[in-house]
This record gives sequence, C-alpha cells and structure tokens, in this order.
Amino acid sequence: MPSSSSSSSSFIFDNKSKAFILIAVIVLFVLYNFSSSSSPPPTTIVTTSSSSSTPTSNNQDKMSLKAVCVLQGEAVKGVVRFTQDGKDAPVSVEYEVTGLKEGDHGFHVHQFGDTTNGCLSAGPHFNPHKKNHGAPTDDERHVGDLGNIKAGADGVAKGTITDKIISLFGEHSIIGRTMIVHADVDDLGKGGHKDSLVTGNAGSRVSCGLIGRQSDL
Repeated sequence: MPSSSSSSSSFIFDNKSKAFILIAVIVLFVLYNFSSSSSPPPTTIVTTSSSSSTPTSNNQDKMSLKAVCVLQGEAVKGVVRFTQDGKDAPVSVEYEVTGLKEGDHGFHVHQFGDTTNGCLSAGPHFNPHKKNHGAPTDDERHVGDLGNIKAGADGVAKGTITDKIISLFGEHSIIGRTMIVHADVDDLGKGGHKDSLVTGNAGSRVSCGLIGRQSDL
C-alpha cells in the first residue's frame, strides 16, 4: 500500500502540470490575438478607367479617318486615297489612275469587297438607300456614284473629288467595299439608255481594288 506522502506528491505534480498547460494555452491565445490585431487589413485595389483613355462615341465621330485603294487591271492601275475629318464632314477623294484611254470614265464604289472573280464579283454600285443612279450632285443617286474622272492624252487621270454622301464612318461606310473604274463615260443617269439609271451605261470594269483603312505609319 503506497504511503500518504507519495500520493500527496503525485497530486501536487498533476496540479502543476495542469496549471502549466493552462498557462501555455493562455499565452498562445494572447499571442495569436495580438498578431491578428496588429496585422494590416487586406489591401483592396480599385481600378478606374480614365475618361481620356477610352474615346467616347462623340470623340470617335470627330476623329479623322483615312482609307486607301490600290487599283489593279490589265492595263489600268492607280491609287485612290480617302480622307474624312469627322463623321459629318465631306470625304476628300484623291486619285491618280494610269493606262486609260483619253476621255471620261465612270468612277464608282461598288457594294462588295470581293475581287475573287476580278472586278465582276464586286457586285452593283453601293446603294443602301435603293435609289436610281445619278450624278454626284443629285438627290437621287447611289451612295457609290462618284461621277467621272477624266484622262488626258497620256492616259492619266489625276485629281481630287469632294463628296458629301460617301462616308468612312458608320453603318454605310465604304471601307471594305470595292472602287471601280469603267471603260466609258458615265451618263449620270440621263442618257436614256436602259442601263442609265442602273450603271450610267459606263461600260466594262477596267480596274478595281478594295478600299481599306489606311495605316498611320
């Protein structure tokens, strides 16, 4: 049978152990709470877009756009450049075409940007408003009706047209369509021929090219 002194020592030891464990738990708890409270709160980053970084539709309508077309044909070649200083501004059409016979030649924007079958696959004149063919100054005209360009005895036609109907902006932009030069004079819808109100009876398509957005480089 164990002595009373031995039992007393065990009891004291057990109590000391429990007290030590309790103190250790309290210390760890205090340290954990102190660490949590002293840590900085999580950082929240809020990004906002500057009004100047993304152009508004109003700013886009006022920006200048440029387009270019390289004309290709068996003999007739050239370059046409389009500039528009804002959605509501007229379009300046600067052209230089070589290899033409002397005289006037129909000059039109056609509906499709497709030259897989030469100039024929470009379709009819660009005419989103379903009007008859006419002169550039007529109210009744296709959007793509740019009249005639005149070649000299050297076969070169060079000049600038200013037009208020075609546009490089919006739903009816001519970018992505085809520019075509015709073999004959455009009668501007007034020739009385069966094709006058459709094509201006301007003859075959001797040169064409896609109208593309011009690089700023």
